[in-house]
Amino acid sequence: MSSNKLQNISKKFIDQNFLLGVAESCTGGLFAKKITDESGSSAWFDCGFITYSNESKVRMLGVNKESIEEFGAVSREVAQEMAIGVQKNSRAIFSISITGIAGPNGGSPEKPVGTVHVCFAFKENVLKDYKLELSGERSTIREQTVSFIIEELDKLTFSDQI
Repeated sequence: MSSNKLQNISKKFIDQNFLLGVAESCTGGLFAKKITDESGSSAWFDCGFITYSNESKVRMLGVNKESIEEFGAVSREVAQEMAIGVQKNSRAIFSISITGIAGPNGGSPEKPVGTVHVCFAFKENVLKDYKLELSGERSTIREQTVSFIIEELDKLTFSDQI
């Protein structure tokens, strides 16, 4: 993963005076680690929630229990609620959520291992959401997810969002 991309992302957030927050499930803090590996990230990274269990998604982020029951924790709907929940429970104005099945267990025909939902939210509104269908071992799926997010953040321009 390119440090140049993270430096570019850092500059975007600092230039806009935006704070980023993240809610991670299947990546278990890997995205926050990549961000905080960079010196100076405290200028634009507010916090990370690792909400691995369904109960923690509800308690820490305000995800509706009914959404988890109806759509499953690995769903577009829950990813969106997680992203908005980050902003409601932090100083972040921009947030990212990640929920998925990294394997090797836990997949189903409807949601096989490698299914990951990512959501970007800005000012408590969903900006973009993605459904990834990845393959490989657990660590590979987690790394691919984080790499995807960094690529998308690197391409993102805030001028359209404000």
